[in-house]
Amino acid sequence: METLEKNLTRGGEFIVRETDCNDVFTPEDFTEEQKMMKDAVHDFAEKEIWSKKSEFEKHNYDLTFEVIKKAGDLGFLGVGVPEEYGGLGMPFTSSMLVCDYISGSSGSTSTAYGAHTGIGTFPILLYGNEEQKKKYVPKLATGEHIGAYCLTEPTAGSDANNGKTKAVLTADKKHYLITGQKMWISNAGYADIFTVFARIENDKNITAFIVPNDPNNGIKLGNEESKLGIHSSSTRQVFFNETKVPVENMISERGNGFKIAMNALNIGRIKLAAAALDGERRVTKAAIQYANQREQFNSKIIEFGAVKEMLVKMATETYVDESATYRAAKNIEDRISILKSDGKTHQESELKGVEEYVVECSILKVAVSDHLQNCTDLGIQVFGGMGYSTETPMESAWRDARIARIYEGTNEINKLVIIGMIIKKALKGHLNLIEKAEDVANELTDIPSFDIPEFDELFSEEKYVIKNLKKVFLMLAGAGMKKFGMDLEKEQEVLLRISEIIIEIYMSESAILRTEKNSKRFGLENQSSQIAMSKLYLYESCELIIKKAKELIVSLSNGTEQKFLLSGLKRFTKYFNYPNTIELKRQVAKVLQSENKYPF
Repeated sequence: METLEKNLTRGGEFIVRETDCNDVFTPEDFTEEQKMMKDAVHDFAEKEIWSKKSEFEKHNYDLTFEVIKKAGDLGFLGVGVPEEYGGLGMPFTSSMLVCDYISGSSGSTSTAYGAHTGIGTFPILLYGNEEQKKKYVPKLATGEHIGAYCLTEPTAGSDANNGKTKAVLTADKKHYLITGQKMWISNAGYADIFTVFARIENDKNITAFIVPNDPNNGIKLGNEESKLGIHSSSTRQVFFNETKVPVENMISERGNGFKIAMNALNIGRIKLAAAALDGERRVTKAAIQYANQREQFNSKIIEFGAVKEMLVKMATETYVDESATYRAAKNIEDRISILKSDGKTHQESELKGVEEYVVECSILKVAVSDHLQNCTDLGIQVFGGMGYSTETPMESAWRDARIARIYEGTNEINKLVIIGMIIKKALKGHLNLIEKAEDVANELTDIPSFDIPEFDELFSEEKYVIKNLKKVFLMLAGAGMKKFGMDLEKEQEVLLRISEIIIEIYMSESAILRTEKNSKRFGLENQSSQIAMSKLYLYESCELIIKKAKELIVSLSNGTEQKFLLSGLKRFTKYFNYPNTIELKRQVAKVLQSENKYPF
């Protein structure tokens, strides 16, 4: 997999730039090594997690701990950790792949795995000094020690920098005494190492510390939380009472904790998307197989159009999520490679590489977690009454999925991050947003062409539609700036809808690009179902964008300006040849029925 330096899209740049399908990475691009890793992880998940799924509903925290330890023995906890710190030193897409295929069997083990390998390890790996990395990371990479991340407090959830936990320097200046309460701490029940965020004196920003879990050092754990799902994921409060921490255990520098927390969350967000993928595949497969064997009215229920529609939606969103997640993962990997080639350390390269794609990380967190919830909900519906029963895996999948829309920052927070970062990048000159918005404004004043374009190649019309949907975003962003100026950031209802439009554009484009690339190398017939799903998702995205854009236009404008913007919306969301969505769904459903699984 060579780095595409010349054509590599910068973070958020997809919204103002067209991307060539040959410049995106797809799951079909996995190397032989990655395919072997995928098979190994899948086999592990089948044997150690899926076969014991019912046990994970019984608050069996020891079983989760055992699974994570076994994953460490096989090297799965240190895939992305450099070899000098006890890991496998594999590229970012490989760490995403392992996160993907180890996570779908149980929400409990998925949460434990993600908390340990992501926010439990990466603050030390990416911000720690050499001594800290050598001391702590190897044991985390192998699973000898389990990591946890202590950020959230009763008064500091989404407002992470509002924590009240204090760190007081001792008189001899050799230790900090940490006192405070942390809550919703994943892996707390069996963690060896806590990354703890606390405030020194009256600092504006919090500071991060490495704190070994020692009950004799003022550390007390609350009871296991009673939760809707992820029943065997250890979630406790952690209380610190003058916990003595050596000054050399400060991560990075004083006051840098908020930055560390945010960048750790960026990694967590894209890893969360990866963690949802195999859950979607498994739920979709189970629903297809049930529909293929369940009979009603003397027919398999998969023969009914209403059931076909649900199964196709599940498969389509899964396919789209795969496409977008691995597209962004490879962009991050390539950026890391470029930075390394420029002489940056692994530490600096990974930090900057992930930081570059904050927009995409948040897009994926929102879209994939929403789709996972949709998938599990439809799974229950396909199963009918049995879907509501604990005898089938659907209800636990639905409950486990619900947390994904909350942690790593709620979906609402992430939507605000998306548009906020795009505006920030534009103001810094990293995105040519202002000029592009002016071009669209000028285009709206021109007399539209009535010529019908020639759509003689695969997806030529779909790419035309996507290009115009980007103009919808630019038109609305321009209208928002015109009305509110720099106060736009205070108009959350406006920002949420603009973000929802951006999300649909990225997800739709990712599916189209993946399918176009694979059609060129595998043939149109081989990709017929993928073509159908890509067209379906884009059409539905377009309809959603029309709805959100109308809401914005009538809120942002009135009179002549409103008519002008509504006319622009109609112009930029036009299909010349509307897809036959019912026929496309039937086409995909036929393949799902014959394959009796998610086959893509």
